[in-house]
Formats: sequence, structure tokens, C-alpha cells
Amino acid sequence: MAERIREHRHQHVRVAVIGSGFGGLGAAVRLRRAGVTDFTVLERSDSVGGTWRDNSYPGCACDVPSHLYSFSFAPNPDWPRNFSGQPHIRAYLERVTDTFGLRPHIRFNSEVLSARWNTERLHWEIDTASGPLTADVVISATGPLSDPRIPDVPGLDTFPGKVFHSAQWDHDYDIRGKRVAMIGTGASAIQIVPAIQPDVERLTLFQRTPPWVMQRMDRRISGLERRLHSVLPVTATLRRGLLWGVRELQVQAFTKRPQQLGLVEKLAKAHMHKAIKDKDLRAKLTPDYRIGCKRILLSNTYYPALARPNVDLVASGLKEVRGSTLVAADGTETEADAIVFGTGFHVTDMPIAERVTGAAGHTLAEEWKDGMAALRGSSVPGFPNFLMIIGPNTGLGNSSMILMIESQLNYAMDHLRQLDVLGGTAALDARPEATDAWTEKVRQRMKRTVWNTGGCTSWYLDANGNNTTVWPGTTGEFRKATRHVDLAEYEVLRAPARTGPEPHPAAATAPATAATASSPTPTTPTTQPTGETAA
Repeated sequence: MAERIREHRHQHVRVAVIGSGFGGLGAAVRLRRAGVTDFTVLERSDSVGGTWRDNSYPGCACDVPSHLYSFSFAPNPDWPRNFSGQPHIRAYLERVTDTFGLRPHIRFNSEVLSARWNTERLHWEIDTASGPLTADVVISATGPLSDPRIPDVPGLDTFPGKVFHSAQWDHDYDIRGKRVAMIGTGASAIQIVPAIQPDVERLTLFQRTPPWVMQRMDRRISGLERRLHSVLPVTATLRRGLLWGVRELQVQAFTKRPQQLGLVEKLAKAHMHKAIKDKDLRAKLTPDYRIGCKRILLSNTYYPALARPNVDLVASGLKEVRGSTLVAADGTETEADAIVFGTGFHVTDMPIAERVTGAAGHTLAEEWKDGMAALRGSSVPGFPNFLMIIGPNTGLGNSSMILMIESQLNYAMDHLRQLDVLGGTAALDARPEATDAWTEKVRQRMKRTVWNTGGCTSWYLDANGNNTTVWPGTTGEFRKATRHVDLAEYEVLRAPARTGPEPHPAAATAPATAATASSPTPTTPTTQPTGETAA
């Protein structure tokens, strides 16, 4: 790799962004608005969108209101529903890409194969599927919901039918008239089940743990509302502010007073009773843990679908596969033509961590062998100028992740500003003692939250039982904590000044530097996806 880097010395950028989902595109916009044009976005696929590109399964939609699940700097007055579907969200991200002139900066089909810190030159050496480059700073925005997890089920390789994960939906496979087994009852499954139930011959749902499901307060946003938001943008801002405020008030129950969630459980049970009349089925669907311990799901169609005659609920996980026969842990046997895994993602063991090597010569995965941790969810000691978007303990249980992403983008931009102030060739490396203090503070706050005391096992927890996923506070608190980089929490690294001319920006981004420098960056774009159908 070192030889390849030397052969392509001109392919150097100030900032390399990994991923083009909400986090990566948000980083690109903020870089443009900060006057930084010497950057590239490395995207492993051939289009932008991240999880909203990959997840295109039937019924796919967001469970956060659209006006809150969008960038504050790119409001969209034309959302069609309170909770918009995947096609509209993906179209929104495409529109953001074009509105802010990001496309020339994106290097598609460029999966990051490895990234290694060069201590002598204080930069990152990155090898991608489309060739190598170097960067002063890396912003990793790969996201926790990007790499599907399929369990190692004995005999799965003997199954003669179709097998795929919900995030890798095979649209060429016709499920009509088929016997389909749905494995898992998470956020994807409760959308897929009612979407495919009318078309399949038989649908068998394998449920290890029942989820809490609340009513989805969804409706079509009227044309009058959309026109009002377009003509008077302040109305959309107020709408977003109201949605945010309500969720900020709810946080206290999740983080400090889980015992107050009993009323919410009663509402969820009432929601179930409306659709499920069979007492035995209700018993199987009733959770035995505090609501909020696992992600609360929203659906008006999930329970009615389970009550249909062509749907069977197996209250047990999938144990093994014997040809076309699926055997549950409780011994139940089911014949199937297709298996759909709704079994989540690699959240606490992100694959990108295995590809990033720090100053000491070990990978981020090795650094995290005892659990993920990062200073303010962004920086890891020994990995200078490496910043994460949606890093450890930045997830949310009841609000919009876009709020957390924008806070981490604030932090990343101030990191770059601090480097400018320092001048010359410099890097910031998080101090271990600062990172440990931050991590301990988070863990102490986590102890009384519903995610730790609710009596469940969730994907928020790592192999050691530690919650390294969720932020145990409000989004306002996190924004305050990430407003500025405190240099006291970092070691400033210096290197001898480079001799000779500065490396030229990567060929992939050189045209973008010239093009974007001559055109102003929009500050309040109008993003109005057109041509999509309502989810």
C-alpha cells in the first residue's frame, strides 16, 4: 500500500469523509459552508443515501416525524406525511446532494478497505476500492445501521429456497403465493409483516422477544400545510421546534424516572387489545419488560396483520434449518419457501473499526475489544484527526438522530477550526484521561436509565452488557457538550514542515474545488422531492 500511496501522491485531500448517508452528506455540506472545498466523500455504493438507500423493503418508512428527521439547514416544506416513507427520504438526500453541489466531491464505488495513520507525516493513508489517497482529517460517517447481521443458523446453507436480509431485499424475487418466514420482530419486521401479509400464502413470524408497539400518529400532510410551509418557512421551523420540544420533555422518563412509564405501557396494551382478540395470541405478544428498554415501535397495521388467518406467530427464535423445514427453539416446525431476516445490524461491533489502524499500530476494533468508547462520541485516543459521526453513546431512544448528527458536525467543524488556529502541520489526539472521564460520566448516568434497568436484552448493549449505543440525556445537553473542542482534552501533535510543493487535491475532487469555489453555497435550500409515491 505504501508503494501505491507514493505513486499517487497527488491524491491528497484535507478531509476524507466516509459514507454518504445523513452523516456523510451533512459533513460535506458543513465543510462547503465553512469554506473547505478540498475534501472527498468516499461511498462504497453507486449512489447516496446510506441506510435509506439500502433499506428498500416493502413498507419501509421512518418512525420519526419528517420535519424533525431532516437537516435544520435544509428544510423540506413538501413532506407528504407526518412519517414519510423510504422513497421520500432517499429523494430528500438526493436533493440535498444536488442543492449544495456535493456530487463532484463524491467518489462512488470507493469502499474504504483500510485507513492507517502515518505518524511521521501526520496524515491518514487510505486504500479504497477505486484507489488510494491521503487525508489530513478523516470523518467517519458509516453509521451503525449499515452492515446487516445474519445469525449463524445451523443448516441454513441447506435451505433450498430464497434467503435475504431486510436491508438487502431481493426485489426480483416474487413473494406472491409463497410461504415466507420472517425472523425477528424489530423495527423492520413490523413494517414488512403488514406490507407482505396480503400477498403471501402463509407468513410465519419467529419472535424471540415481543416488542412494545404504540399507535402511529400518521396522516397525510395537506396541500395547504405544504404551501404555508413554503411561503412562510417560519411555520415549518415552529413545527420542527414543537416536535423537538415534546421529545425533550419525554427524555426524563427514559433517563431518570423509568417508573413513570407505566401509563405508556397501558396505552400500548390498549392498542394491542383493539386488534388482537385472541387471549393466547395477546399473551405471546405482551412484553415482560419495561417499555422503552428496547426500541418502542410504531405501527397501526402490525397487530391487525398478525390477526389474519394466513399468519402464524412462533414465540421462539429460529434454532436450525433442515432443508425447507425451519425448527424453532421450542421445537415448532415450519415449512417455508423464503426466509427474510430482520435481525438488525452490526451496531456495537462496527466493521469499519477493523479497517482503521491508529498510531500504535493496532486497529480501532482492537482498541474497542472491551467495548466502544470515544471522547464526546467523536474521538478515540491513538487515532488523531479521526472523527466519528454517530459514534459511541450518541444514539437516541425517542428522538431524531439528525439532531445528534448536527451536534457532532459542530464538533468536527470546530476541530478543523482549531487546526487552522494552530497552523502548520498539526493533529489533535484525544487524551486517554479525558476519554475515560467522559466514558465514566456517561456510564454513571446510564445506570438509572430504562435501557439498563428495564429488564431486557437489547441491541443497545454490547457483548459485555454495557450500553455503548444510547446517549443518556437530552439532545440539548449533547449539543452543549459538543459545541466546541476543548484543547485541554487533546494532545497537540506536530510534524516537521513538508518540503517541496504541497500535494495537489485528489483528481476526483480537483474539478469540484474549482467549480464549487466560484459558486455560493445555499444556506436555506428548498428541498422538494417530486415524483415519489406515498409509502
